Amino acid sequence: MLRITSKPGPETITLQLEGELTGIWVSELLDAWRAALLTPGFRGLRIDLSAVGRVDKAGEYLLALMRCNGAELVGSGILPRDLIQCIAREWPVANPSAVKEA
Repeated sequence: MLRITSKPGPETITLQLEGELTGIWVSELLDAWRAALLTPGFRGLRIDLSAVGRVDKAGEYLLALMRCNGAELVGSGILPRDLIQCIAREWPVANPSAVKEA
């Protein structure tokens, strides 16, 4: 199960994820991403992975795609930090200056 909480801010929209980013829940994150992109005045997206317990390859791929499209991946704890580092290493972006590292 995955809970996605959208937190609009002055500069970015934060999608706070809680649970497992696996299986059908990956499509739920994709839907949340699409909704965020359609938000009037959208400027940027931050994905908070602090409360994520497990991510499968499809989830990792979606996070990498989001990162390559300007989303900032953030998170505290061992799993989120390792995941963010792994995505940054395995899915480099064409213009690294356009993406903030967590």
